[in-house]
Amino acid sequence: MQAQPLLITSGLRAAAERAPDKAAILCDGQARTYAQLIGRIAAIQAAAQHNWGLKHGDNVALIAPNCIEYFEFVAAFCEMGVAVATVNYRLSPTEAAHIVSDADAKLVVYHPRCAALVKAVDTVSKHEIGDSLPNAATFDGPLATEDDVFSIPYTSGTTGHPKGVMISHRARVMTFYAMAAEYQCYSSASHFLAIAPLCHGAGFAFGFAPLFFGGSVELLPSFDAQTVLRKLAEGIADGVFMVPTHFQAIFALDQNIIDECRGKHSLCAIISNASALPQPMKQTIIEYFGDGLLHETYGSTEAGIVTNLRPEDQLRKRRCVGPAFVDTRISLRSADGKEVPPDTPGELFSRGPATFSGYWNRPDATEEAVTDGWVSVGDIAVRDSDGFIYIVDRKKDMIISGGINIYPREIEIIIAEHDAVQECAVYGVPDAAWGEAIHCALVADDGFDHHALEDWLKERLARFKLPKHYRRVSSLPRNANGKVLKRVLAETFARA
Repeated sequence: MQAQPLLITSGLRAAAERAPDKAAILCDGQARTYAQLIGRIAAIQAAAQHNWGLKHGDNVALIAPNCIEYFEFVAAFCEMGVAVATVNYRLSPTEAAHIVSDADAKLVVYHPRCAALVKAVDTVSKHEIGDSLPNAATFDGPLATEDDVFSIPYTSGTTGHPKGVMISHRARVMTFYAMAAEYQCYSSASHFLAIAPLCHGAGFAFGFAPLFFGGSVELLPSFDAQTVLRKLAEGIADGVFMVPTHFQAIFALDQNIIDECRGKHSLCAIISNASALPQPMKQTIIEYFGDGLLHETYGSTEAGIVTNLRPEDQLRKRRCVGPAFVDTRISLRSADGKEVPPDTPGELFSRGPATFSGYWNRPDATEEAVTDGWVSVGDIAVRDSDGFIYIVDRKKDMIISGGINIYPREIEIIIAEHDAVQECAVYGVPDAAWGEAIHCALVADDGFDHHALEDWLKERLARFKLPKHYRRVSSLPRNANGKVLKRVLAETFARA
């Protein structure tokens, strides 16, 4: 007997059979029961086959902010073997058009708010979310296999054009199972608050997992700190995924609002990802929400979730991302490919059932990222004697000053712990004497004194790691995915 394929919609359909009238998705005053969700998926698939001419192996592009329809279209398309390129709705029209073209999309589905983006795309069919679906016969094409690509999110492209990351059904389902085991907030009884953009790989995974297990997901159209805190204070959500900037915004709210919502949540897991949480922020989160909740996860679109620092280790293991995730192996290697000993920096390779299937139409980049099944995105890390991992930096961000390898992330983590610093970025600028000089751009409070910061850092960093120049900025330049553009900082301040 052949086993049922692992599709991301398998659990959703099983949930619809168990509890068809249960609320699956809530968003902005709207709701979909599981039965309604299955009906919408069927209607989209019928239109896709009979009206839009889509077939197994095709690609489509989806451009939209968070909305119920986002889940519906992804589920419908990927179940019929049509991969979805999830385009960031914050991109420029030119950037969006490039991704649509690169993905060979046969159809663009877009939200009315994204109509301006789609104007630059004039070579494919389009469907606006909210328009009536054409009446069509029932979908009767083949379903996807578990090795088929379900989604093609695009990397942020901080050093060039973004690359499409092919993620299979099987890889994402295995991620769901591992998340359920690790975070304990995914089950048929769960009610997850999803606030991250669904166009990001992590945002979609953390938001869709409740549907796979038959729970409920409350989806926020966009992030608003006060709305999130009040939602959590309603005591309904048992899980939430946020990035460090979300926490910063929440604890920057008026103190009366913070105090009003204190102690009113029913969370069993708070998951953080995307960038490092400064240690003082971890302490603030734990003091406010309580012990036993905070997880800090490290991973990438390509490798999936690689490590997780569990609640009991948050204050015990400083600046750490935890041991390897469920069913994941980690190897730290030197430039010659040999395993490095503990406490020695090495390039991080990981291997597990949730890794990607390669870059879309980029076999050269795939070959560079994958070695004998081990995936690397160029991060440098060390492992302590307990097997816990500490991310040192991106290999491409490493600064070589005076012949010494310097890792900006290590310096950034320390600087971010200073009370007056809101956020910072450390980067290298060409220097005649040193090869590269260490520069720091930072967003700081009024009255900030960089001399005081220097004195503070001298007690915490080796002298050769101290920035040579500090530049206070109103905000750090970021791309549409929120990643800091150090290249832009380096170019701007090199000219200055």
